[in-house]
Amino acid sequence: MRPADAFAKMAHREIERVRLDELEGRITSVLLTPYPPGIPLLIPGERFNATIVRYLKFARDFNARFPGFETDIHGLVKREDGEYYVDCVR
Repeated sequence: MRPADAFAKMAHREIERVRLDELEGRITSVLLTPYPPGIPLLIPGERFNATIVRYLKFARDFNARFPGFETDIHGLVKREDGEYYVDCVR
């Protein structure tokens, strides 16, 4: 999917927040960028593969194991229930 099409889906509220464990094969509607270095893992319209999901699970586990040293990945949302989510195209 083109980035412009993914943005249009977001503008029309045709997105949903998807749990980290359910991301493989889904299409992101947001820029997913770890800081540092600030280089995107995925841009809107790209599909999650197993490697990206494994990296995000590593970040989740690292954050739980080392509080105070959390990774910062823009586009990855931690909710009050402790689960991590990413906004994806429906």
